[in-house]
Amino acid sequence: MPFEDLIYLFDIVGTLVFAISGVVAAVERKFDLVGAFIIGLVTALGGGTTRDLLIGSTPVGWMLSLDYLWVVISAMVLCFFFYRQLARIRKGLFIFDSIGLGLFTILGLQKALNAGLSIPIALMLGIVSAVFGGVIRDVLTNQVPLIFRKEIYALASLFGGVFYLIGIEMNFSSALNAFISIGIVILIRSLAVKYGWQSPFLPLSEVEKIKKG
Repeated sequence: MPFEDLIYLFDIVGTLVFAISGVVAAVERKFDLVGAFIIGLVTALGGGTTRDLLIGSTPVGWMLSLDYLWVVISAMVLCFFFYRQLARIRKGLFIFDSIGLGLFTILGLQKALNAGLSIPIALMLGIVSAVFGGVIRDVLTNQVPLIFRKEIYALASLFGGVFYLIGIEMNFSSALNAFISIGIVILIRSLAVKYGWQSPFLPLSEVEKIKKG
């Protein structure tokens, strides 16, 4: 399978898994059909949409092909008929979620570089592409966004993006660079979940001490 076709397949699978996570979150909050569709849509496509708007790339990517809209609709159908099964295996979809996280990081980063943006800004937009759909989902479903919690998520995206940039400097092939970078994101996420790694932050006891002054 050509590299471009494989990337497209990963893109579709990542979009589907993100959309399912959004629809499941909406069902858990007892949203109606329209609400569930909107949450699934913004979860799957919100990051890429935000990136494209920030770099002035319009129409945004998903509007140029109906494939992504059909993917979100497919997620709705799957959740309608198989919600209980999907809710039970939600953790089992973790690997696809991690693939999506890594892939969207690389796609967003590369698109920002192609737009002539500086490396730090391109790296930030890669992370936005990967995580901002989840931020919108959590805000709309009245939850603290995942990237603002202790779980390693955006940091995995950051490390994958940094390695991708290093690979460009070392003249890695596009396919090899993308696969290794996505693999790093998956590895970091997997290890973080397995061993309970968390982002560094002040313990609650320290926060209380600071407040008391």
